[in-house]
Amino acid sequence: MYETIKTELQNGILTLTLNRPDHMNAYTEKMNDELLHFYKNVNFNDDVRVIIVTGSGRAFCAGMDLSEGGSTFSSEQSSEDYRDLGGQVSLQVYEVNKPIIAAINGPAVGIGMTMTLPMDIRIVKKDTKIGFVFGRRGIGPEAASGWFLPKLVGIGKALEWTLTGRYIPTAESVETGLMQYESEDPLAKAIEIARDIVENTAATSNSFTRQLLWKMMGQSHPIASHLIESKFLYWAGQNADANEGIQSFIDKRSADFSMKASDLPNFFTDKN
Repeated sequence: MYETIKTELQNGILTLTLNRPDHMNAYTEKMNDELLHFYKNVNFNDDVRVIIVTGSGRAFCAGMDLSEGGSTFSSEQSSEDYRDLGGQVSLQVYEVNKPIIAAINGPAVGIGMTMTLPMDIRIVKKDTKIGFVFGRRGIGPEAASGWFLPKLVGIGKALEWTLTGRYIPTAESVETGLMQYESEDPLAKAIEIARDIVENTAATSNSFTRQLLWKMMGQSHPIASHLIESKFLYWAGQNADANEGIQSFIDKRSADFSMKASDLPNFFTDKN
């Protein structure tokens, strides 16, 4: 079905692999189209509980494919119509209702890094090459990273990294909150976390929680979060997952959640 990515679903965990290993998984328009298609449709598949994104071969994503040289970023569209490729995908990732884990198994620079910012958990291979190198290529941040990056690491660190374009030691990326873990085997660590989510949490809870935490980042007052949390808790109290979660705790047994992410009402109308 896809040419530049591949997907595998097993036990609720969907592994999406960037699949141009001979080109260090460099980003292309074709890859962008395929990622857009994937992210637009994954919400409709209740068999998917968690998504892991990784790369084939020795790289995660070496950035934009620059084989066209200086014309790589030129466009025949008008400035009003033009939308950067990475931003299209990042905005779609933002709307996904499943937890997403980035298993950064090798070099990730430029869009190779910014594509992971809307994901929820990032795990990086120890001592691999990562960075926001845009200034060193005469371009600027993309993939909506002007919104995501400062929220993850703070404005000072975001500016330092993007203004210098330097490579970031993986230990520093963990210390600053860009990554949650560094690991010799990021995919194995991602699978460990994904299994914990699948086996021990409710799909309805995680679908709501992912949307809540991302969408509340733009609110100016905590009342917005309080009101939506109240609506969800009222709804949950009338449905099976909350009953099962509490009863399993009382019974000292593992929970068997029966509801699907698609059972969750849309609590986030407008742009909450």
